[in-house]
Amino acid sequence: MIVVAGEALIDLVPQGAGALADLKPALGGGPYNTAVALGRLGSPAAFCSRLSRDAFGRALLDGLRRAGVDVRAVQRGAEPTTLALATVGDDGSAAYSFYVDGTADRLFETPAALPAGVRAVSFGTCSLVLEPGASAYEELMRGAAAEGVFTALDPNIRAGLIPDTDAYRARFRGWLPSVSLLKLSAEDARWLGGTPREWLAAGPSAVVITHGGDGLTAYTADGAEYAVPGEKTEVVDTIGAGDTVNAALLHGLAALDALRADDLVGLGAAGWTRLLRFAARAAALTCSRAGAEPPYAAEVGEL
Repeated sequence: MIVVAGEALIDLVPQGAGALADLKPALGGGPYNTAVALGRLGSPAAFCSRLSRDAFGRALLDGLRRAGVDVRAVQRGAEPTTLALATVGDDGSAAYSFYVDGTADRLFETPAALPAGVRAVSFGTCSLVLEPGASAYEELMRGAAAEGVFTALDPNIRAGLIPDTDAYRARFRGWLPSVSLLKLSAEDARWLGGTPREWLAAGPSAVVITHGGDGLTAYTADGAEYAVPGEKTEVVDTIGAGDTVNAALLHGLAALDALRADDLVGLGAAGWTRLLRFAARAAALTCSRAGAEPPYAAEVGEL
């Protein structure tokens, strides 16, 4: 089982011209999208978070169940659901304004144990920024790594939520010894101000950087580098594309029986090329439709 730990929220997505044109609520949040994508791809997955008992929280929980995601590790609370107002650019790229004060996912508490049979845990996005939940997720990450569980991290930077950039960058570097696979966008890499080789030296066995429509590049701890081009598609928007990449990488690694840090180097050129192409196809399908709608296994095809 692959556990995804982090926030779930509601994206308010404009359906026409203008920032507030026909806003449509959509289920979202980077970790939430990753969990749903894993379920749709056919991977046994569980979600570890805190959801509101309000109507939005119930809808988020129902979305996980429809995707076949185990929700027994989901905590519940009376606090409201986090909202994210999405603004979609002419090129399909999305920017967000967040409404997070006093919301349920911020009050996540470290669970006593991970679900039975866990093979990997994935972390990222707002949940590692907003306290007090951020420290609880960080504790879960460090604990999983200490037990030898494969860990994946996608920082998925939301700069507007980060009050102290230097402190966050230092905290990010502190996570790396507990990370097996680091995935981030080229924009996030520039914001963080480091390089793949610097990050690899701090702990991860592999770093995957996404370049939008230009594809993906993987760097491994043995000094190798592997790249694939992006899959051509008619982009509606990019909401959830990076989260789909996270899920596709984890799903593919599970299929290759490579959910151990040492296995990431051993994949070699053939394994990494298969894995990256699979992730590129999955992301392109997500970009071809509005909102975070990751594909099903039959749509993506074989690894």
